[in-house]
Amino acid sequence: MTQDRPFLGIMLMLGFCVVAPMGDAFAKLLGGSIPLGQLLFVRFGIQVVLLIPLIWVTGRAWRIRGRVLWLTLLRTVLHIVGIGAMFTALKFLPLADAVAIAFVMPFIMMLLGKYVLNEEVGSRRLWACVVGFVGTLLVVQPSFAEVGWPALLPLAVAINFAFFMLVTRHIAKDTDPVGLQAVSGVMAMMIMGPILWLTQGADLPALQLVTLDISLPGDQWTSLFEMPLFQLIAIGVLGTLAHLLMTWSLRYAPSATLAPMQYLEIPVATIIGLAIFGDLPNGLAAIGICITVGAGLYIVFRERAIAQLEARTPAPV
Repeated sequence: MTQDRPFLGIMLMLGFCVVAPMGDAFAKLLGGSIPLGQLLFVRFGIQVVLLIPLIWVTGRAWRIRGRVLWLTLLRTVLHIVGIGAMFTALKFLPLADAVAIAFVMPFIMMLLGKYVLNEEVGSRRLWACVVGFVGTLLVVQPSFAEVGWPALLPLAVAINFAFFMLVTRHIAKDTDPVGLQAVSGVMAMMIMGPILWLTQGADLPALQLVTLDISLPGDQWTSLFEMPLFQLIAIGVLGTLAHLLMTWSLRYAPSATLAPMQYLEIPVATIIGLAIFGDLPNGLAAIGICITVGAGLYIVFRERAIAQLEARTPAPV
């Protein structure tokens, strides 16, 4: 068992908020040319390729049994569904819009943390979440009338990943994060592999396989980033790193503590969307970014102050 260390958990979640939108950006770049099933299979395949050698080198334990094994399988299914829904949403929505709509998730996490895990949710943390959500609404203004049903996909992602993080929190203290991600990657490949094999030739475009262009780029480094193979590898590497950071954060802090911090993913996604896709936030969105970042930083400094106070308070005799 690992003791809670809220400030460390928050810092790890901050890393997740930076890395995850980078992986989503590569997924958006590939979404129009690589079928969803192939994206998911390669995403989890790279996770396995990266982590299993790391386990062998470090001598980590990655055998999971009993109740934790079944929870890991449930977590893997939720992971596949959540990433699949997000990758599909990114085909239709700007990066920042998709991330912002999905930010119903912290509210769902907070309710699950309070009523399922019996975690303490203070009024200040709740108000920070409310303020962060107000900032979210100002960052982007998604129009359901314009995009239609794909605008509902990030809502499905939010509900899915709220349960995903709840399951992760439930097993993270008793499971090594690297071993957990390795087992989850193997499970995902065992699920996706037969599905792709059985559906080849069927009228299911999302589950077909396509041949990648693996020709070497020219002299310019920019052409490397445009290679589908490089982008696929980047999705796997960034996705693996992001979810390792998320798993580690839940190992050290309650989900209710981490929920407000995740709002920082919105301004990061907005900046990446501007740099790669030219999605420029308007003045109201800029105000929303400031509000969102302010709410997240408030949680960081408050948790740090509480941790310092607890460290100075002598234990009862």
